[in-house]
Amino acid sequence: MKHLKEQDPEVYQVLENETRRQNDGMELIASENFVTRAVIQAMGSTLTNKYAEGLPGKRYYGGCHHVDVVEDVARNRAKALFNAEWANVQPHSGATANAAVYLTFLKPGDTLLGLDLSHGGHLTHGSPVNFSGITYDARFYGVEKETGRLDMNVIRDKAREIRPRMISIGASAYPRDFDYEAFRSIADEVGAFLWMDMAHTAGLIAARLLNDPLPHAHVVSTTTHKTLRGPRGGMLLIGKDSENTLGKVAPKSGRVKMWSELLDSAVFPGTQGGPLMHVIASKAVALGEALKDDFTEYQKKVVANSKAMAARFLEMDYHLVSGGTDNHLMLIDLRNKNITGKQAEEALGRADLTVNKNMVPFDTQSPFVTSGIRIGSPAMTTRGMGEDVFRRIAELMDQVITNPESDTVIEKVRGEVHQLCEQYPLYDFVIA
Repeated sequence: MKHLKEQDPEVYQVLENETRRQNDGMELIASENFVTRAVIQAMGSTLTNKYAEGLPGKRYYGGCHHVDVVEDVARNRAKALFNAEWANVQPHSGATANAAVYLTFLKPGDTLLGLDLSHGGHLTHGSPVNFSGITYDARFYGVEKETGRLDMNVIRDKAREIRPRMISIGASAYPRDFDYEAFRSIADEVGAFLWMDMAHTAGLIAARLLNDPLPHAHVVSTTTHKTLRGPRGGMLLIGKDSENTLGKVAPKSGRVKMWSELLDSAVFPGTQGGPLMHVIASKAVALGEALKDDFTEYQKKVVANSKAMAARFLEMDYHLVSGGTDNHLMLIDLRNKNITGKQAEEALGRADLTVNKNMVPFDTQSPFVTSGIRIGSPAMTTRGMGEDVFRRIAELMDQVITNPESDTVIEKVRGEVHQLCEQYPLYDFVIA
């Protein structure tokens, strides 16, 4: 990094400060993780210089023979990891991957049925402030108030009532697994496409620790970060079920195309221009890491740590939405602790415990305040922390949440946080 330090010390200082923040504190945001040095090096490579609009072997620019190779490596690794028939690794983010899904399967004004954002859903699944809610007729299902879980009979009734063109699955703050077979049954009954956005749980699904959506959904989208532990970006997949891969439509040209062809076109030129080849190379590295046996062991630890932390919170009389977790995250309703999500996030942040405030189902606060916090285990599991440490983290969080105004308590907790982090070092460099 000496070149950056000499040429632009202002930016270098930002990188140094952020790396120190990541090293010294507890990263407990469920959508964040730490990538390997190899992933960082691929992203900071000369591939950032190359324009490569199109697909391998079908580019609109010359000089793409090397980037064609790396994109094929990424696509093939994605297909192997998820047992998929087809993959597109070009989406810049989960949101742009989702935009391609909409462009392929819906027309403006079509009805979408998805999980309510305030019940753990995602912004791009029909929120009125997002393009998905602006462009399409978004309707929602939610969790049951008594259980904090989805009731498939209620969702079936809702689908029968509104007859959506597409049903979306996937969440940003739902701590339980999904019944994809039941969702597909509902979709088939009402004549809807079924789409799964597995951005949060892709790593757990790759490790076969959660139900697999690919045999049931017409299309699956994901991010490549979060539990998948790759660079920030998106990806699209179709399973090997011929019902999914051979679904055909007649576009304006009159030529019948497969869904995979239409999705490729929806990514480019439909929703974005040239792919980020340095990021695609970085995705290839991360997908290669995910194909190794130790990745499955890591994902098992992610779930074990999440469950251990959730159990400790329950012992300390915290209200966990749905009563626990099946995956990498938990959603805590803080109303019985007389503190808002915003207040908890700020107090915990002062102790270098990074979480995010989050709406809980049937919340009485605004999205800017919230009644809850969302906590995830992937990042600190990457650092090597185990169940005993995660239980201790829950106890440290409790000390702050119950004493949010106490500088003495927060400083004491912050000191222990730093001591724990020193035992599980992250990076010994500013950046690759």
